[in-house]
Amino acid sequence: MSRSGLSRRALLASAGAGAVSAVIGWNTATEAWATEADTGAGTGTGAGTATGADIARLPALDGTVTLQGAGLERFATDFGHLVTATPRAVLRPGSVRDVQQLVAFARRHRIPVAVNGQSGDLAQLGEAGLESHSSYGQANPRGGVAIDARGLSKVLSVRPGRAVVEAGATWAQVTEAGLAAGWVPPVLTDYLHLTVGGTLSVGGIGGGVQRHGMQVDNVLELDVVTGTGELVTASPTRNRELFEAVLAGGGQVAVIVRATLALVKVRERAHVFSLYYDDLDAYLADQEKVMAERRFDLQVGDVVRSEDGARWRYKAELVAFADAGGAVDRAALLAGLRPVSSEVVEQSWREYAFRVDGFAGYLRASGLWALPKPWLSVFLPASAARAFMARAAEVLTAADLGAGLLLFYPYQRSKVRAPLAVLPGQEVGWHFDLLAFPGPGSDTAAMLERNRRLYDLAVELGGKRYLIGAVPGMTGADWRRHYGGLWETVARAKRRWDPAGILTPGQGIHAS
Repeated sequence: MSRSGLSRRALLASAGAGAVSAVIGWNTATEAWATEADTGAGTGTGAGTATGADIARLPALDGTVTLQGAGLERFATDFGHLVTATPRAVLRPGSVRDVQQLVAFARRHRIPVAVNGQSGDLAQLGEAGLESHSSYGQANPRGGVAIDARGLSKVLSVRPGRAVVEAGATWAQVTEAGLAAGWVPPVLTDYLHLTVGGTLSVGGIGGGVQRHGMQVDNVLELDVVTGTGELVTASPTRNRELFEAVLAGGGQVAVIVRATLALVKVRERAHVFSLYYDDLDAYLADQEKVMAERRFDLQVGDVVRSEDGARWRYKAELVAFADAGGAVDRAALLAGLRPVSSEVVEQSWREYAFRVDGFAGYLRASGLWALPKPWLSVFLPASAARAFMARAAEVLTAADLGAGLLLFYPYQRSKVRAPLAVLPGQEVGWHFDLLAFPGPGSDTAAMLERNRRLYDLAVELGGKRYLIGAVPGMTGADWRRHYGGLWETVARAKRRWDPAGILTPGQGIHAS
């Protein structure tokens, strides 16, 4: 196929019965996509509405461009189902070169571009769709072009200590491929059906954060396409400034297309300790104690309703790994802790890693997966964790949480090294992650207002937000306060690598 013309696969699926008309480019006069029908090409009628001078020809592509129909409408919303804005087009890339070509074309014509990692692809898990870290329009291109990351979704290689993967591969794929070789990622999100590129764009936090930092802290190298369409390899020793601007950068300067990830040797058994607390102070103290003493390999925790539904309880979920046939000293691991009750379950490493899949299946089957989800995710300094959690416990009801989760667990700031994974200044902090699945008919507008109030309280107490949540009304002043002394670094990176300001407008950061 000649590279001078349009790929035969870059087609517009017409709303008509099976009719197909080739997309030929961008109509600069109307600022809309142009097809052969717009120019009358091939009809002999001259009925088109554009002249040749009006049409900026789309470069040749190996993948597909969709302009209407279900392939486009899927990308109108995201996992949160709170923001709806249909993109003008969806690119399912057939190659990295497609991403380069599309981004360069979009830059010339100032067409917004954003990558959608999961919520637009329904092939694996049915019509309910997959989870995504975009829950408030972050991955929506606001009338521009959505890049469907599933077009680049291969695990390219796994060897001791590292894996090379395309950005649209999920952590589930990476985990399965790694397990087959005896090596696994040191930090995993609770739910693994998220893309590598998606979590690296925001941080990627999980129960390994206390020992290994976030997922962004375990990246050895990236291949990215900048906002100018340039393909660049970046690492801590090569193009470091770009490397640090991409990791946890909210997609503002480049599109991740490939990542080289650090892996650790797998230990086959997981001893999972669930410790329950009725007293918040005891919970905070014990969680910080086991973290400081490095008793466990993984450490998370959540806030649950008591059995009678009258109050909140606190659960520490602590995991100690062992080799096959090995044991752990349960008494030593629990020594000096003060839960009101506890239980221990032993399972395989894989069973624990994929533990959320069954719960996700329930949410899909019950119809809750596709309902609006006003999530809120913030980081708090340890000195403010009690005050914030006590206030949240007063404000939140069982209906606010619905069938969801409220994660609440500590981390050590020094383990998180990526500069744009912005955290409070204290060495010990707490992650508050409201993953709500409210029932049908819930007042999501009121829940969003509640999120804003809790976010403002977190900021007042020295907290920072995680970029995945739904915080309405974010202003330029909010973002400047969020980034603090890093604001000029963020703005300078945007000007340098995305000078047209086209990438990921849904974050609302406006740092150009």
